[in-house]
Amino acid sequence: MPRPDSLSPLFRSLHSIKGVGDKLAALLTRFFGAPDGQGAIALDILMHMPSGVVDRRRQVGIAEAYLNQIVTLKLHVDRHQPPPRGKLHIPHRVFAHDDTGDVQLVFFRAQGGWVEKALPVGEERFVSGKIDFFNGEKQITHPDYIVEADKFATLPLVEPVYPLTSGLSSKALTKLVRQVVDGLPDIPEWIAPATMAERQWPTFADAMRSVHLPVSPAEAELWGPARMRLAYDEYFAGQLTLQLIRSTMVSSRGISRIFTGKVTDRVTASLPFSLTEGQQKAVEEIRADLASPDRMSRLLQGDVGAGKTVVALMAMAAVAESGAQSTLMAPTELLASQHFKTLKPLCEAAGLGCELLTGKMPAAQRRAILAGVASGATDILVGTHAVFQSGVEFHNLGLTVVDEQHRFGVHQRLALSEKGRHTDLLVMTATPIPRTLVLTHFGDMAVSVLREKPRGRQPIDTAVLSIGDYGRVIARLQARLGEGAQAFWVCPLVEESEHLDVVSAEDRFAELQKVFGDKVALVHGRMSAAAKQEVMQRFAANELKLLVATTVIEVGVDVPNASIMIIEHAERFGLAQLHQLRGRVGRGSQRSACLLLYKDPLSETARARLDTIKSTEDGFEIAERDLELRGQGDVLGTRQSGMPGYRLAVPDVHRHLIDFAHDDAKAALAANPGLSGPDGEALQTLMYLFRKDLAIPLIRAG
Repeated sequence: MPRPDSLSPLFRSLHSIKGVGDKLAALLTRFFGAPDGQGAIALDILMHMPSGVVDRRRQVGIAEAYLNQIVTLKLHVDRHQPPPRGKLHIPHRVFAHDDTGDVQLVFFRAQGGWVEKALPVGEERFVSGKIDFFNGEKQITHPDYIVEADKFATLPLVEPVYPLTSGLSSKALTKLVRQVVDGLPDIPEWIAPATMAERQWPTFADAMRSVHLPVSPAEAELWGPARMRLAYDEYFAGQLTLQLIRSTMVSSRGISRIFTGKVTDRVTASLPFSLTEGQQKAVEEIRADLASPDRMSRLLQGDVGAGKTVVALMAMAAVAESGAQSTLMAPTELLASQHFKTLKPLCEAAGLGCELLTGKMPAAQRRAILAGVASGATDILVGTHAVFQSGVEFHNLGLTVVDEQHRFGVHQRLALSEKGRHTDLLVMTATPIPRTLVLTHFGDMAVSVLREKPRGRQPIDTAVLSIGDYGRVIARLQARLGEGAQAFWVCPLVEESEHLDVVSAEDRFAELQKVFGDKVALVHGRMSAAAKQEVMQRFAANELKLLVATTVIEVGVDVPNASIMIIEHAERFGLAQLHQLRGRVGRGSQRSACLLLYKDPLSETARARLDTIKSTEDGFEIAERDLELRGQGDVLGTRQSGMPGYRLAVPDVHRHLIDFAHDDAKAALAANPGLSGPDGEALQTLMYLFRKDLAIPLIRAG
């Protein structure tokens, strides 16, 4: 269904709202991050949630107004004391009183006589602001509101506070919000009456009014009924979208695959180790999916080094037995060639044709590879998303494996299904994703998890120390390197910054050079790829003992002999990052250590982070804690990845609503797959409101 006309007031451009000119519209478009090239609309203002509330209801006498309290006073204006001419650093003071005492109102740089106009001597005014003291006298500096006695009703006693951007005043934004909320259209209800009654929730429009125009601070609370309702709506719209993608992806367009076991047995025989229990289980789940007539849509989760590539290879070998081809897509050419290096010898041993396709290939080589793909001689094609460009014709593509390093959002999954290639889909991720996030971002996919580390991985001893113990750390490090160990030393910044009191990698390198001479080198993200490569190769060859680095070493570095990881300013790193960095050691035969150096004073959150890393090596447990400490936008790096960032829901408070939303979305589509009739139209309205209309064409009749 096209967008209902009733929603037009919310989809109009900001220019049509009173008081919005080109400059403000451009500012708001940037601030709200409107989708590609479109201007912001009234709906963006409606969805911009207050971060708190100012309560001006405390109307007392001056005598009962206490320090740092926000009060609303009814004052009699006595006299003005403007600053001497040209002395702008001296404030303009206004002396006033009520029956209980005196107060001064203070204005800095007040020019043009507006203070005298606003507060005429001898008249009464209502004044609202924060009380402070100066030389023992009560004063309010720059009151928030000054209102004539007969206009008291215009003073907002409970005032939402919004996140702002430079150039946008809260007064201007509040005005816009009021206009949009006053113009809210009639919107059909998509939540069942029984559920509404049970949860005691208001309607969507009433909830928006409570949050933006609250009569009491409780109305706008994150855990109040209004905000709960809106958070649920946002999750519900997201879950409906995922369920629609799922029904499109899975809808019996798959192929039941039949396996002979010939190729998979050869792959198993050529592996230098046997599969872990987790790998075995994942392979079985994938084979069951491939054998069923539905299309597979599965997420394979496993920590760094948990052996996902081998599971993918077993899946691709099974597909080859059934006479079809597979492709493995990685986010960068570097990662694609790493996968290819791992897979090629195993494929050769099993008699599988495996090729790598990159953008930098000579034309002749590229033509030869494309010919092999088109004829079916190539069973497995490895590459970046370039494998789906025009000009790449598969003989019979059966399985797409995406190694996504969490850059594979809903849009990309839709694009793959658009290809109409009825292929099965396996997405691998090395970011341990907590269950809540799996539901919100991958609710359309079945999930396999690899929990154990591969055999031979050593446990890592983790310690937390203050940088005050630098001398001890260096002495211990000298002893260990003398015994033949190698170490990483990670710093958060490349070079000194005037804003942060943090030791940079360059400074630390200079300090360590005094002790370790030419056995220490520096590597960071601003170096050319060749220079980085050269340093890394010398470290891997054991010519260097100590590598000072920024976080460039987080992914893809494998130096089995390195057994010590020192992370300086560990309090500045997120949990997922600390976990990834620590995973760079413990890959060889000797016992490894990770040392987290912090600088006092530590915040509560930073201490909790360091304690978590110290107490567990389980990536999934760490991810759950990360979610609690940081909120969900950061855990997946959602800001860049086209994943839904939430505007109304705050995961720490509203997380339990995801489960409701997931079950309700499933039930709604089971009962009404075509989303037809009044109930279906209400659900489609919900999807338009949360900009999920991308999925509306997927609704199938019947």
